[in-house]
Amino acid sequence: MNTMNVNIVTPNGSVYNQDDVEIAILQTVGGDIGVMAGHLPTVTAIKTGYVKVNYTDGIDFIAVSDGFVEIRHESTSIIVQTAEKAEDIDIRRAKSAKERAESHLNNNDEDTDINRAERALERAENRIKVSEMK
Repeated sequence: MNTMNVNIVTPNGSVYNQDDVEIAILQTVGGDIGVMAGHLPTVTAIKTGYVKVNYTDGIDFIAVSDGFVEIRHESTSIIVQTAEKAEDIDIRRAKSAKERAESHLNNNDEDTDINRAERALERAENRIKVSEMK
């Protein structure tokens, strides 16, 4: 079976790089897509969710924030604000972030940035969900 490279990049640099990927499942704004070697070159937006990477010796789940993916015949580059492998997620920290975001949303303070709190809640809930996929 042909394989490809999957690289996940954040503003802090590459956080995931796997060469022998058989298929990667991505959650795009238009729906989930599967990417294999030889895929039609594509650039599309991805939403906060996860990337599932099936490679020769296993499977990885990576929690990602929204961003973009560039698919080429032999490689897939995912550019996001944050990314974290399921086994690296600190579940206590994620639950604490969720509680803080919910507190901000339940707060009637006019200084609360509702949009920011909603995005923080979405990221925290995603991290919790992906941590359970390992």
